[in-house]
Amino acid sequence: MSAVLPEDRADAMYHRYEGGGMVIDGPSVLVRKSFLEKFSASANYYIDNVSAASIDVLANASPYLERRKEFSFGLDYLTNKTTISTAFTRSKENDYLANTAYLGVTQDFFGDLSTLSIGYSRGWDTVMKTGDPDFERKADRQNYKLDWTQVLTKNWIASFGFETVTDQGFLNNPYRVVRYLDPAEGRGFRYQSEVYPETRTSSAFSIRSMYYLPYRASFSVQARVFSDTWDISATNYEIGYVHPYGEHWIFEGKYRVYDQTQAEFYRDLIDPTNPAQNTEFVARDKEMSSFSDFSIGVGVSYEREFKDSTMFKKFSVNLFVDYFEFEFDNFRNVLVHDTNPGEFAVGQEPLFAYDATVTRLFFSIWY
Repeated sequence: MSAVLPEDRADAMYHRYEGGGMVIDGPSVLVRKSFLEKFSASANYYIDNVSAASIDVLANASPYLERRKEFSFGLDYLTNKTTISTAFTRSKENDYLANTAYLGVTQDFFGDLSTLSIGYSRGWDTVMKTGDPDFERKADRQNYKLDWTQVLTKNWIASFGFETVTDQGFLNNPYRVVRYLDPAEGRGFRYQSEVYPETRTSSAFSIRSMYYLPYRASFSVQARVFSDTWDISATNYEIGYVHPYGEHWIFEGKYRVYDQTQAEFYRDLIDPTNPAQNTEFVARDKEMSSFSDFSIGVGVSYEREFKDSTMFKKFSVNLFVDYFEFEFDNFRNVLVHDTNPGEFAVGQEPLFAYDATVTRLFFSIWY
């Protein structure tokens, strides 16, 4: 039995993220079609409508609205047990332009019990800044991926993955700032722009396993460890369960935990009189801090075949909802100086925490 091309199908999705003062939503449409028995082409259109009033924004700027549009095109070529894939993605918003090209090879071995996948992508981005027409910086990245999937028994499958990413250029957000202790200021501190290194290399290793139960259900576990040259280390663990009901329904649930250490140049508050804190690079982006989160996800799918149609094979309707809770270990809520002036000393503000919800509703049809 040789490898097969992806099935011909079309998907229409609505996604929504809401949490931490941000709302991101929009539609996505994906169409895939095979031809000449050896090729499969795909096209995807994706929109993010961003309404941002997060703590990072409100600390030093006003809420904003923007739209990101993404186009991607892909092509798969199948020859015996080998699939060669290529894709190009272009994403554009008012202050950021991203391009990514991808090439991958998948090969089956040992009677199709083993599958090796190798992938490489190259990205080149342009970073701009609203209100500053002269600001334009470049960022380049390369991504290398290696995955091995192994059928262990008729009911048990496992995979092992390794990924490394190299980044070079302007790697921080031009709107992000750090705060410095300054008794002369009314709030006791002042802001200055972040300064990041111009290079970064990260690596991640993952293990995934799925066991199929006798009643058509499945249980899965996965673990992932991450580290980079900015001294960030992270771990991610997830368990999942899929349960069919009747002939047409599928219910899913998962639980995930994530933990991360801070970047070596992260500072919540810099004391200019402390030589140890006066470093070349400084950041206060909460994503660079030490934090943890957990999420609970549930999903339901309804799938049914077309019995009388000669054009369409089947359709499905799917709804997935994920709930997240984030807790930060050394990123403090500076907004209390605006809402409760004088109540908290500088550097003693409450630690920041928030929850978020991600909703995905999509319809798929096979033809």
